[in-house]
Amino acid sequence: MRSITILALVLAMAGSVCAESLWQPEATKSQYSDKRAAKVGDIVTILIEETATSSLSASTDTSKDTSLSTDAGVGPILKNIPTLSYGDSDSSSASGSTSRTSKFTTTMTATITKVDNNGNFEIEGSRFVQTNTEKEEIKLKGTIRPQDISVENTVPSTCIADAKITHVGNGPIGSRQKEGIISKIFRIIF
Repeated sequence: MRSITILALVLAMAGSVCAESLWQPEATKSQYSDKRAAKVGDIVTILIEETATSSLSASTDTSKDTSLSTDAGVGPILKNIPTLSYGDSDSSSASGSTSRTSKFTTTMTATITKVDNNGNFEIEGSRFVQTNTEKEEIKLKGTIRPQDISVENTVPSTCIADAKITHVGNGPIGSRQKEGIISKIFRIIF
């Protein structure tokens, strides 16, 4: 009788036990799994390193020589015209050059906003930093290929197609870098 009671108790407890797996692949990711962005909403780190260099030089050398001479004419009227000669020489040279170099380096993140039919990712991101009254904003938009995403989930900015990167800053320090109105007037006049 005792064994029947124990058996009934075990069967009653077994009905309330749920069988669940200890392995839940969605909840647990291996440290060895691929952490690269792959779908809309995933975040990718962009390594912005843009350098632009331009230079232009031009030089011009010109010269012109002119000479003209006439002799006294023949006949009663033209023989009274004296001998005339004229000479002119003109030369000029000019040269100029200009060069410009700019470099912009930073790191920021962007979100995949769309997966194109060919598998490329459209990304978009922005970063706003304010330190005291100095403000700085960086915006980025473009298209990246999945194969350009490294195992660290980073993409260099040189691999972004149709890249639109803007960097704007303002504040007291930035405004001090601008030319004042009086300096502008003197530069225009002189």
